[in-house]
Formats: sequence, structure tokens, C-alpha cells
Amino acid sequence: MFLAIREIRHAKARYVLLLVIMLLVTFLVLFVTGLARGLAYANASSVENMPARYLLLQQNSDNRFSRSQLDSSSIRQAQAAIGQEHAASLGVRMGTITVDGGIVKTDIAIFGIDPDGLLAPEAVEGTPLRAAEEGEVLADSRLKEAGVKLGSLIKDQSSGLSWKVGGFTDDASYSHAPVVYINLTDWSKLNGGAAVYNAIAIQGSREAADAAAATLKDVDLITKKEAISAIPGYSAEQASLTMMIAFLFVIAAFVLTVFAYVMTLQKTSQFGVLKAIGVKTGYLAGSVLLQMVLLSVVSVAVGLALTWGMALALPSGMPFMLEPGVMAGTALLMIVVSAAGALVSALRVAKIDALDAIGRVA
Repeated sequence: MFLAIREIRHAKARYVLLLVIMLLVTFLVLFVTGLARGLAYANASSVENMPARYLLLQQNSDNRFSRSQLDSSSIRQAQAAIGQEHAASLGVRMGTITVDGGIVKTDIAIFGIDPDGLLAPEAVEGTPLRAAEEGEVLADSRLKEAGVKLGSLIKDQSSGLSWKVGGFTDDASYSHAPVVYINLTDWSKLNGGAAVYNAIAIQGSREAADAAAATLKDVDLITKKEAISAIPGYSAEQASLTMMIAFLFVIAAFVLTVFAYVMTLQKTSQFGVLKAIGVKTGYLAGSVLLQMVLLSVVSVAVGLALTWGMALALPSGMPFMLEPGVMAGTALLMIVVSAAGALVSALRVAKIDALDAIGRVA
């Protein structure tokens, strides 16, 4: 510890430069990670926040809501098997609306649900969705950006149906579109009077989900995570961002390893002299490793603060999300990558021959 701190204080400019490089790489990794999580949440927050753990879809639908179709008898059978409060029908449909008779169009996702069932979202403004109120909907608050407000009349372009916005909810998006929740009566009208749905949401254990699935024919039981992965564009989007983050870690490891190794080569003679006077190799190698760990901890701490500040400054429409667990894991991985890069330098220190180093000094 003494040697590591003393050397950092002696060569401030050199280590400040290395610290800045580590800080920039750390900030970039944290920012892209927050962006990836934000995009994932903006793509599937409505499904992610559902209290249901499992979903029943029509067989061979590739886990996609749009390819599944179940009738009203299916939901009744599932509810009879595990209880009405543990199963709920879900209709999903993409649409385009205009607001208050205007000409500006906005894309939305329409969710048909039972307002008294387990999928009913909480209203943060206005009134919650009610089964008795036909033509009244609960909308995601992001629709306010399109000019929607309480009492606004929104019209579905494909069906020509109009609904009044009775309330707003938060964090309800699907396929990057804000969700509009409608009751089952309006959902039936939207489908030409047919009582058909896309999925059955199951709340409870795996055994309860299996019991509900056993009462139906030609259905697939999937987890909520599988349903999210099947949202169009979700997997491709996350795979691209994950690959980008992985490459950033690889680049960070390479850059930090090269910098640490070059700095170690520059100090070969000094390490040789220290070895000659009896300083143990383990102490010298540990000093090199400790320097990188200290610098990485400082850079990660500052990088987290910068990322948090950037998140506060970003516009509300920017899909960016900071989760303590994800950020902590990313920060810890950066420290591990830095330490791993320093091991190469530590091995170089172990191979330094004291007599050869003294000869070069002489």
C-alpha cells in the first residue's frame, strides 16, 4: 500500500491521465448499459409490471400475442381450475389514434382487460378503468406528449371507435408505444362483437399455471420473460446493445492492460533495484495490482456520479434507466476488468531479473 500510494503521488500527471481514460471508458459503459435497460423497459414495461408470472397462449404462436387467439370459454375454464382471482384474459392490439378530432396521428398499444381482474393497472391521475363505463379508457401518461389530457376524445383509425380518457397510469408501454387500457365490453366492440383474446395471464405458482394449462387444449404455457423476449424487435434490440457493451468491456480491458504494461516497462530498472535490495516480488506485484484497483474504484465512483447526473439532465422522453443492481454489477465488472489487466503487468514484474536491471542502470 505504501509503495503504491507513494508512486501515485510522485507521478501525478501519469496516473491522472490513466484515471481520465478509465473514467471515460467507465462512463461510456455505464451510459450504454442504462440506455439498454431504458430501451428494454420502454419496449415492455406494461408486460414487465404485470402481477402475472405466467401466460397461456395459443399453441404454435411463437410466444407472440398477435399470433394467439383464445375464446371466452378458455378463460372460464382456467378460472374454474385455479380461481377467478388468479387468471385474467388479455387482449393486445396495436393501433393508431387521433386526439380530439385532430389530424395528428399517434401510435398506441390497446390492451383489453377486466377492470376487476388482476391485470387492472393503478390510476395515478383521474379515475381507474371501470367495467361499467363503456367508452372510457385508462391511458399511459406518455400520451400527454401527444396532447392527450383528462377528458380527451381519442379515435382509433382502423375501427373508427372513439373513447374518452378517464385517467392516466405510469410505466405502461408495449413495443415502444404507450398503452391504452379498455374494458372487455369495448374490447369486444373493437373486435366486431367477438369475445376473443390473445392470452390468459396466470398469477401464482408453476403448479397453478400447469393446472390451468391442463384444462385447455392447444395452448402453450410461457413465462412473462419469454413473452417479453417475443415482443417484435425486443430481442434484436437488446442483442445489439449487449454486444456493444461486451465490446466496450473488451476494449477497456485491452486499453487498460496496454497502459499499465507500458508504465511497468518504464519502471523495470527501479523494480530491479528494489528486488536487489531485498524487496519481495509479491510486494512489488501487489503494488502494481493495488494501483490499478485504486484507480478503477475512483474512476467507477466518479463515473457513477456522472451517469446519475446525466440521467437527471436527460429529457423525459429519453429511454434511460438506472437500476442499482445493474449499475453495481457493471461497476464491479469494470473493477474486475481493470484488475485483470493489471495482472499482466504483475507477471512482468515477477519476471524482472535484478542483476539485469542493475546492469542496465549502471
